[in-house]
Amino acid sequence: MDGLNAALAPRYNASMAARSFRHILTVAIGSVITAAFVGALSGHQLWALAAGVCAPLIYWVWIAVDRHRGVVASLERSLSELSAESQSLLSRIKLENLQRELILTGMAEGVLAVDADLRVTFSNRAFLATFGRTGDCVGLPLLEVTREAGLHELLKSVMLGGSAGTSRLSMPTSTQRVFEVHATLLDTPNGRGALAIFHDVTELERLDQIRKDLVANVSHELRTPLAGIIGSADTLLDGALEDPVAAKRFTEMIRSNAVRLSNIAADLLVLSDLESGSGGGDAEPVLLQSVITMALQPLEHEAHKRDVSLILPENNGITVHANRLRLEQVLINLAANAIKFNRPGGEVRVTLGSDQGMAVICVSDTGIGIPSEDLPRIFERFYRVDKARSRDTGGTGLGLSIVKHAVERMGGTIQAESQLGKGSRFTVRLRM
Repeated sequence: MDGLNAALAPRYNASMAARSFRHILTVAIGSVITAAFVGALSGHQLWALAAGVCAPLIYWVWIAVDRHRGVVASLERSLSELSAESQSLLSRIKLENLQRELILTGMAEGVLAVDADLRVTFSNRAFLATFGRTGDCVGLPLLEVTREAGLHELLKSVMLGGSAGTSRLSMPTSTQRVFEVHATLLDTPNGRGALAIFHDVTELERLDQIRKDLVANVSHELRTPLAGIIGSADTLLDGALEDPVAAKRFTEMIRSNAVRLSNIAADLLVLSDLESGSGGGDAEPVLLQSVITMALQPLEHEAHKRDVSLILPENNGITVHANRLRLEQVLINLAANAIKFNRPGGEVRVTLGSDQGMAVICVSDTGIGIPSEDLPRIFERFYRVDKARSRDTGGTGLGLSIVKHAVERMGGTIQAESQLGKGSRFTVRLRM
């Protein structure tokens, strides 16, 4: 607005001067006419004198007025144009301010501006949603919006130091979100303040923690078979090779641990393919009965050896839109676990059905069951309910994680139910 006033001032002053000059001329002409009229009333000689004096003056006055009309008209046209330009400029400024406000309001990142007293001067929808506020908080002390001490300290340090600052803060919201907050100094006509932008890094934090856990878990899982291989090899080198019975036993231990390492590597590759979305081929119409039969027939020998009955469903013609290879992996992992963690004389039953346009596959067993406190975590990588027994049965701790990722990759869901000592049931839903 100061720039606009500066632009308008010269033309405004010229207009005022023109108007003043026009007023003076009008007064002068009126005075001359009045003088002539008075002279006419006073007598012939005075009239002649007045006419002789006033006539040239009136002539030149009218010439000046005529010229001045052109100047005034030109100035008025300029003022009219300037008024239109100023209105256009004001409209453009208002539009730009509105656009900036809409951009800030519509940003996915939270935006907060405060004054020197830490009172809110601006906040967008994302910021309000983060802190669960339904109404505008402009004018409120920041302390009433959030008591996060780290945010208050960051904004104060920016205003005192005059330089930008960044901090990672865990906000005490309902979902416990983590934000990377970037704050910068904000100088306004009303004084010093600070502007903060909130980048939600909760998912990045979660993925980073998963990566750290994965490295730690893989290192731990590899350590056990590697230790078994090294120990068995050292024993053989120390003289066990001379004893055929001992040599065979330790050689079998080496092979068993090597197979376990191979299984872990293979499962990690499968998980990597599932998470990246590659491998396994495209989805296609698949007859569930044929997939179940092909996938579970090889497990009948293992079930018979453990005295577990494997009961497959009858053909009901249900077809799903899925990846055949991934579906086989899901069924094999679920059925293999149900067989391994069952009891002699128990059973594993696979059933098929449909519900609201979804195919429903249930794999239930009469095994040992899963404790309720462990149930929410069974789909995590390397999570084992009974670590010792899982390793004894040759499990890698990745089977159920593969199942969950494969089902979700096919657009389905999986749910686990269990009662300790009575068995478990896993329900898979896929689009028909």
